[in-house]
Amino acid sequence: MGSVTATVAPPTDSNVTRWFRTFGAMVLSGFRRHATYRQAAVAGVVTNTVFGFLRCYIFLAVVGAAGTVAGYDRAQLATFVWAGQGLLAVILLWGWTDLADRIRTGEIASDLLRPVHPVTSYLATDLGRAGFASLSRLLPPVLIGPLLFDVYLPRRWATVPLFALSVLVAVVLCFGCRFLVNATAYWLQDVRGAMILWTLSSGVLAGLYFPLRFLPEWFQLALWYATPFPSLLQTPLDVLVERDPAPAQFGLVGLQVAWAVLILAACRLVQRRAERRLVVQGG
Repeated sequence: MGSVTATVAPPTDSNVTRWFRTFGAMVLSGFRRHATYRQAAVAGVVTNTVFGFLRCYIFLAVVGAAGTVAGYDRAQLATFVWAGQGLLAVILLWGWTDLADRIRTGEIASDLLRPVHPVTSYLATDLGRAGFASLSRLLPPVLIGPLLFDVYLPRRWATVPLFALSVLVAVVLCFGCRFLVNATAYWLQDVRGAMILWTLSSGVLAGLYFPLRFLPEWFQLALWYATPFPSLLQTPLDVLVERDPAPAQFGLVGLQVAWAVLILAACRLVQRRAERRLVVQGG
């Protein structure tokens, strides 16, 4: 009997290419969507700038005649404040309820019929939003601060690219945290309580109101290793002002990446569990 040889066509990257094209199109859509709200962006810049002045003068008063506090000098604190005011809109600690609203109204059913996973589609849109915020909300405070205050400029060549990577990871991580908070609507329907808890805890524990280095060291370590909050804002700002030696900075960004992977995996798990018991409300 003759032998039959089966040949298998080599795998192609068409599916991968199609996925990246789809993801890129959703990122661009998110950018365009938020670019339409130009007046809101201007109002946000004005608000962040005003609070930037208030926070900067408060922190400079804390430094006082000592010149340094918690390892920051006056210039580092000024950079910490102004970069933080800009990053607030980029990372977006709060103010996003799209998923919870669609769960409440029942529109989430149409999302589940799409070929793209909800976590992926919402993440792509959020990256587009962050891209527009980087241009419209981050640059103005970063440019205004040095005009009136002595700021700290990075002295290591690796700081700027590491800061950019840290901000990107923080955006992804913060999205994952907000997705989990919104996903509680699958079980609670009304997420106002969860949103209030997230707003209060993220503002304090992420380093928005004051640098977490002001806290006792044991408490800092507990926050960094047991919660994702410091990786949202404190880590990118510490990288920018070079608060730690270079190896420690790389370690902090590595911890950020670990938290981002863990939180995104949790988002996938929660979404899968929610789809098993989803009861569409309304419509």
